[in-house]
Amino acid sequence: YVNLLPVQQKRSLHPGDTREQVLSRRVFLESGAYTPIVEAVKAAATGHEGPILDVGCGEGYYAARVAEHLGAELTGLDISKEAVRCAAAQYKGHRWICGTAAHLPIADESVGVLMSMFALTMPQEFRRVLKEGGIFIQVLAAQDHLMGLKSIIYPEILLKEKDSVPELEGFELVSSTPVRFEFTAEGEQIANLLSMTPHFWRISQEGAKRLQATTALADTASCVVNVYRPM
Repeated sequence: YVNLLPVQQKRSLHPGDTREQVLSRRVFLESGAYTPIVEAVKAAATGHEGPILDVGCGEGYYAARVAEHLGAELTGLDISKEAVRCAAAQYKGHRWICGTAAHLPIADESVGVLMSMFALTMPQEFRRVLKEGGIFIQVLAAQDHLMGLKSIIYPEILLKEKDSVPELEGFELVSSTPVRFEFTAEGEQIANLLSMTPHFWRISQEGAKRLQATTALADTASCVVNVYRPM
């Protein structure tokens, strides 16, 4: 991997996920709990050619499987150095970069399939690097994603209106596919699940105690797989 994140583009000394979060996410994802999401993204990418760029790649779980499915060259980028190091150690046949989505160190019109899995979308930069005929696959959490987890860690759940199929400047929507399925997390997998969500940063001491006392969590994953193409 290479670190192409200059100091002036950092908002903290160690931006992004910690090593503990990265390893927890790897253990959870490799259990197969989120396999329906992988299959939905592979289906969205079918028939398209690489190279693949995954922006916000984390430890590389999703992108590596899509790359294998397409037989395509893969570059993964994440602002977390720990995530990129973990991806490089696990998936050695690909290219991994520590960098920021706002300033992609990627050549113009060089990407065939761009992915963003529960991560930031930067339409102008994404449009710049996508080549003619390329696609952008965006996965966003739906409003009812992980309601079981939320009901334990928060005393009250405030539902905010969420745009799961946003309009993106410079892109047109090709398809939007909801993905919704039930799963169960037990023991340490409950803490692993928390660590890969934004709730990891928001949970209170009381919420953490309630979650720690939970031995089995039946929950529902709910997201949307959007496919865009540049206009």
